[in-house]
Amino acid sequence: MINCVIIDDEPLAREGLASYVREVDFLSLAGVCENPLELLPLIDRGAADLIFLDIQMPKMNGIEFLKILQKPPMVVITTAYPSYALEGFQLNVLDYLLKPVTFERFFKAAAKARDYHKLLTPDPAKPAENYFFIKCGSKYEKVLFDEILYVEGMQNYVTIYSTRGKYVTMLSLKNLEEKMAENAFIRVHKSFIAAISKIDGIEGGELFIGSSRIPISRTYRDQVIEQVVSKRLWDKK
Repeated sequence: MINCVIIDDEPLAREGLASYVREVDFLSLAGVCENPLELLPLIDRGAADLIFLDIQMPKMNGIEFLKILQKPPMVVITTAYPSYALEGFQLNVLDYLLKPVTFERFFKAAAKARDYHKLLTPDPAKPAENYFFIKCGSKYEKVLFDEILYVEGMQNYVTIYSTRGKYVTMLSLKNLEEKMAENAFIRVHKSFIAAISKIDGIEGGELFIGSSRIPISRTYRDQVIEQVVSKRLWDKK
């Protein structure tokens, strides 16, 4: 089930979208409001998987709202103004619906959200996969866990560095960390996660993976030494 919220300052638009949500069996309506600030706490704590977001609203428009989100969920823009399409997709929105929104068009956007949500949400009944998919711009990229070198977090997106190249996607570092195996990856800094098996060396406040130098913060240094070095250290006794 996908928990969604509707943010629109027009009562008829809110009612129409809410009625569509109730018709779709894999959507659950978690909140409706006319001002994005009203639902900000709900979104910040990760209680919403999908936002149906209007653009032109008083106090704060939809684009401004998207830019302040620390951990944005999936977003479908709903607006009467096609001129915002480019800026919306630059912010990695999932879809862009022009008002008046038909149910057919709404369902296509909802189905796209369902498919993307499945890619990000592991099924506990199934064995762990050795890969996952992420959305990079308009393309879905397959990433193998054992090819990841390290991950760098930057505000509301991450860059995944792998043996095949790098991928930039709109995810938080915390969200990605929760999906990575603890015995294979380790947080070394508030902005970096490293693949343990790919670490070539540690010196001072840095670790080395190939030609890359990654900072180790004081907060994580003891944990890094214990988990990466101590258990595998051959030392003269």
